[in-house]
Amino acid sequence: MESKYEESIIRSLRRINRAIGIHSRYLASKFGLTIPQLICLRTLARIGEMTPGNLAKEVSLSQGTITGIIDRLTARQLVERERSTKDRRQVLLAITPTGREMIENAPSPLQEQFAQQLVALPEENQHIIHTVLKQIIRMMKAEKVEAAPLLSAESLTVLVSEGEESLNAELGEVLEGETDSPDSVVSESNEKPTDTKEKT
Repeated sequence: MESKYEESIIRSLRRINRAIGIHSRYLASKFGLTIPQLICLRTLARIGEMTPGNLAKEVSLSQGTITGIIDRLTARQLVERERSTKDRRQVLLAITPTGREMIENAPSPLQEQFAQQLVALPEENQHIIHTVLKQIIRMMKAEKVEAAPLLSAESLTVLVSEGEESLNAELGEVLEGETDSPDSVVSESNEKPTDTKEKT
C-alpha cells in the first residue's frame, strides 16, 4: 500500500539537497571553498591551533578527509602546519591572516542559517523536527552513516537515492492517519525533482 505523502516527502528531501547544492556552488565559484573547507577554517579561527586529529573530531570528519582538506587549504596559504613547541613530533594547524580574511568575507555555512531559524522555533516544534528526522534515518537504514555537523549535498544525494526503497516501503505505516497542516503545505504541482551532486 502506497502512502499519499510518499512523493511529497521525497520531493522535499530533494529540495533540501538542491538548496545545499546551490549554496555549495556559490561558495566554490565565489570563494573557491567547499563547505567542509569553510567549516574547518571557521573552527580553527574560533578555537585556535590544534592537531589534525583534534580538528577531525571537532568537525566529525575522518582523519583522511581532514588531511585532504588541510592539504588544499595550506596550498592556498589559508592554513599553516607548525611543529609544537612542547612536542616537536606533534604537528599543529593554525589559520593564517589570509585565512581569517577569507572567512570574514565568506558567507555563513548554510547550516548556521538553518540553526538560527531552528532555535527561534518553539521547543515543541524543534522536538517534532528532531523526532521525524530520526525516524527517517531509521527508515533509510542510515544509522551507521558517518554524521558530520556539515550539510553536504553529495552525502544527502546518496542518502536520498539509496534510501528511497526503504523509505517508500515504510511511509504508509509511519504516516497512516496523519494530515497536512494548512500552514505548512506548499504547492509543488509544477515542480520537478532535481538531483544535485557536489564534490566534497
